[in-house]
Amino acid sequence: MKSNDITRVEVQTQVSNNTKVRISHFENKSYVEVSLGSYDEPSALTGNDGLKLAAGAKTALEQRIPLVCYLNSSGAPPESGIDALHGWGAAANQISACSGVVPTIFCVQQTALAGPALLLGLADFVIMVKDSYSYVSGPKMVQEFTGVPIDHETLGGAAKHAQMSGLASFIAPSIESASEIIIELLSLLPSNSSTAPKQIDNGDSPDRSLTGISDLIPESATGSYDVRELIERVVDDEITTEIRKDWATNIVTTLATINGHPVGIIANQPQYLAGTLDIYASQKGARFVTFCDAFNLPIITFVDTPGFQPGKDLEWRGMIRHGAQLAFAYANATVPRICITLRKSYGGAYIVMDSKYMGNDLAIAWPSAEIAVMGAKGAIEILHRSANDLERKDLESDYEQRLLNPYMAAERGSVDMIIKPEDTRIEISAGLDFLLSKREKLQKRIHSNTPL
Repeated sequence: MKSNDITRVEVQTQVSNNTKVRISHFENKSYVEVSLGSYDEPSALTGNDGLKLAAGAKTALEQRIPLVCYLNSSGAPPESGIDALHGWGAAANQISACSGVVPTIFCVQQTALAGPALLLGLADFVIMVKDSYSYVSGPKMVQEFTGVPIDHETLGGAAKHAQMSGLASFIAPSIESASEIIIELLSLLPSNSSTAPKQIDNGDSPDRSLTGISDLIPESATGSYDVRELIERVVDDEITTEIRKDWATNIVTTLATINGHPVGIIANQPQYLAGTLDIYASQKGARFVTFCDAFNLPIITFVDTPGFQPGKDLEWRGMIRHGAQLAFAYANATVPRICITLRKSYGGAYIVMDSKYMGNDLAIAWPSAEIAVMGAKGAIEILHRSANDLERKDLESDYEQRLLNPYMAAERGSVDMIIKPEDTRIEISAGLDFLLSKREKLQKRIHSNTPL
């Protein structure tokens, strides 16, 4: 959909020449659109601009419709003093109030610097136009404190935020492309947390068999493959909207539809780091699971991971705390949850990737699934340290046959069904039809203490 297909109505709020607040409409969707700064060049935004953004966020919250903000700011003018801080503090407060109630999407057109840049961290999705940049402390200040010269692009360019910080959910080649991504997101999402996403009509049959899909997984237990190809085969019309695709590439998070129902899909990516979980992957997955749960998107999880990535630096940086974020997100999710184990699912990674005992609604496994504390090689090294190479090979083969198969897990209730790979779409569609009416009674409490 093009921007000229959208109708807009101006909302009268605090006077500011730099900022506009409008109610925008396309098809049967409405959202609040805030434009901070001009399209042509960055603007220094005053306290009034912050207050106007706060007013737009408040309108979105009151109307229970998404908030979309186009940002092009060089920060606050030095002469604005405490007024600018008051305005941007009010904006941060109102955007935080929107969190988990209405979807929030920010688009950086050229720059987002200093205080306004922090608002990006509060949004559900951040779209950065190519060659845009964003940072809190600029190159001059960085050089003054570190002695290292640096340019805008290296410090906070769109590519850096896509690959290094994880701030950018999408990189768009132009503002027109960014607007199309926004419309795509709004089409898949409900207007607020009190409504369910609308089923989208398409001609893709829920009973479509996925002929040859098992061939995507190599015969070798250590072989890699692109799990995105598998996901595309499963979803409607092979169309996905991948989020943060360049950050924490060992895990994939994407939106799609199955039988017309919008869903969130999370999957280990064996193509990178063998699909192991590290700090960034845990954060990326946890954030996505929490978002899906807030906005009533069923969660489909594809599992193929040998475990958590080992490393001294990871442990020192808090692998335990951050790994717990993913477990916490799944454990608290009340939306329909379907987990499909494709190949490896070992140890702690098995637990946090929405295992049966984390509360998923339907646990499915392919015949190639391996569910155990660890792989055969590691287990035999512990259990039979004195065995020679030939004995270890036989012991590993025996371990694989006895324990590394989904049938043992099914006997113990960890797997609900073992299916033919070509039936994956059929079983997920049937499971969704049954689970969409799922409702859970939540415990009364002010809020949980997320392991940040």
